[in-house]
Amino acid sequence: MRQLTRSTTALIGLTCAAALAMTACSSDTSTSNTSTPATAIDGPITIVASTNVWGSVAQAVAGDLASVESIIADPSADPHSYEASAGDAAKVAEASLVVYNGGGYDEFIEDILGSEGKNVPSVNAYDLVGSGHAHGDEEAAPDSSTDGHGHSHGDANEHVWFDAEAAASTAESIADKLGQLDPDNATQYTANAETFHDQVHRITDVTSKIAVDHANAPIAQTEPIAHYLIEESDLDDRTPEDFKNALESGNDPSPASIAATRDLLTSKSVRVLVYNIQTQDAVTQDIRSTAEAAGIPVVEVTETLPEGKTYIEWQTQAAQDLESALASAS
Repeated sequence: MRQLTRSTTALIGLTCAAALAMTACSSDTSTSNTSTPATAIDGPITIVASTNVWGSVAQAVAGDLASVESIIADPSADPHSYEASAGDAAKVAEASLVVYNGGGYDEFIEDILGSEGKNVPSVNAYDLVGSGHAHGDEEAAPDSSTDGHGHSHGDANEHVWFDAEAAASTAESIADKLGQLDPDNATQYTANAETFHDQVHRITDVTSKIAVDHANAPIAQTEPIAHYLIEESDLDDRTPEDFKNALESGNDPSPASIAATRDLLTSKSVRVLVYNIQTQDAVTQDIRSTAEAAGIPVVEVTETLPEGKTYIEWQTQAAQDLESALASAS
């Protein structure tokens, strides 16, 4: 098991089981997490997001009409292995609306919603990949062949915040839920979601330009978190699957897959290395050093928002960094 800069063990001492008395948290993770319909409520609206990524999207829709709190904002925290405290569980159970990534990425939220939090309206971003929801279509589960925007998504990938249109779909779904909770301001929530969708084009304009200027350009990455950014940019990810899958699951890649990845860089068979700076270890640092020694540009990506940036600013910068790196490698 590799050592990460962020802990892959429990980050908060109280687990769901330890918080049983306070939250009635169940150990049955197979319980359905289907969100119940939202109904109008009296009093302030509170939104709880699993990470500050989805907290930023929720804030863009809610504006000053609701409060938004993100459980994970620290870049050293790993949503894959985060264990909810009693306080976290209480926040989710008491929220007016919960917004989370889904797809097994932030499973601690699904665990809470699968127990006492059943009655909490929620938005699962993963379920909106390929829905075309931002264009007024019905919500749908991810499709492994097409995403509803005219291109293929290939294999499912839980890092859906790198899919800008999925984020826009999530914003619209949040607006729908908030409009049900607060009918008097439904028009404003819808307008805010439409504004967010317009801003998403800042990201997709860059990825569309990459797809034209650098179509099928070969790249490598240390982990598949930027899957959708790479796909939207029409780039060719040549990283060995064994290498990516091992790192994604927190295991040591095989010597053969490490050697194959290093060879991509030393032979200059790829033009860019996409590098997740939030999960570094000796293997990934060696891969980065190999890329730099070969003159291969490195594009840094993260899984949580840098302090002071919105989702739109963050993802636009990621796309622009990728574009600049490809241009410099041409």
